[in-house]
Amino acid sequence: MIVLGIETSCDETAVALVENGLKIHAHSVYTQIAAHRPYGGVVPEIACRSHVEILPGLIRDTVADSGLAWDRIDAVAVTYGPGLASSLLVGVAAGKALALRLEKPLIAVNHLRAHIYSLFMGREDLSPKQVYPLLILLVSGGHTCLVRADSLNECHLLGQTLDDAAGEALDKGASVLGLGYPGGPAIEKAAWDGDPGFVRFPRGLRHGAQSSLAGSLERDLCFSFSGLKTSLRYYVHDHPDVVAGENLKNVAASYQAAVIDALVERLERALARHDVKAVACVGGVARNQVLRDKLTELAEARKLPLLAAMPEFCTDNAAMVAGLAGAPGYPAAAAGMDLDVEPNLAL
Repeated sequence: MIVLGIETSCDETAVALVENGLKIHAHSVYTQIAAHRPYGGVVPEIACRSHVEILPGLIRDTVADSGLAWDRIDAVAVTYGPGLASSLLVGVAAGKALALRLEKPLIAVNHLRAHIYSLFMGREDLSPKQVYPLLILLVSGGHTCLVRADSLNECHLLGQTLDDAAGEALDKGASVLGLGYPGGPAIEKAAWDGDPGFVRFPRGLRHGAQSSLAGSLERDLCFSFSGLKTSLRYYVHDHPDVVAGENLKNVAASYQAAVIDALVERLERALARHDVKAVACVGGVARNQVLRDKLTELAEARKLPLLAAMPEFCTDNAAMVAGLAGAPGYPAAAAGMDLDVEPNLAL
């Protein structure tokens, strides 16, 4: 089964053709970083307009690069949520039109579940059956959560951020420090030889106060980064010379350590409560080498394999969308032409 996948949930326009869930015939990603950099973050209107301009040509070029004829495509898969409503609309509209033109089924894909499936992209020798159940840290610019996955279709949310996502916290922290956008790579570069113990920034949710935002989730498996961001602002206000001084690398390293420690601590708590075969990390922040090193240490201490999405499949891409839709055993029911976007779609 060959699936053409479309991903436009935020600021990447992506198209891929994947066979039987794992074999990638072609995948393309157009990033809008340069367009959003002057604003220090994603501007929905700019993102939407870029998708409209780029997607048609990207579909044609990706199919041409695959060497496959159009009639070899068995289904069209598209991300319908969560994400920016205006961006999702572009992809869903294109997916519907393509499915109608090709007379093929349209498959609606949850962006978060596609990120989980990104673990298997680029690894044709790794079968999902080998690793389930597993505990997953899904960490990106828009989402931060802990998930227990028992199968391709059975996922349980254990904890999530109650305010900013980790990637968002890194973006805002980089802005405060004058490091530019996107913040994650900028802070990682600045912090490379810095002292992570230079400033003790808060790790979030360390006190006993309860929060209704956690709902039915276990509060100590949830994340909060808004206090960390505020703490950095106060620190820079009280130490204005740090942005241009030699201690910038130390403050960047300390801020990055606070984000990563918060992630790893909660993952460690979850591992103590859940019997799993492996631990995994997916999403854009999963490209951070310090995070990967910390997760490797944790996995080794627990005598569990660590599965991390390959760097090119950490950020938003369509290979994970097409891969999940065509994975053997995944219940990919055809969606109707009345499919609508769901910006706040849950896991």
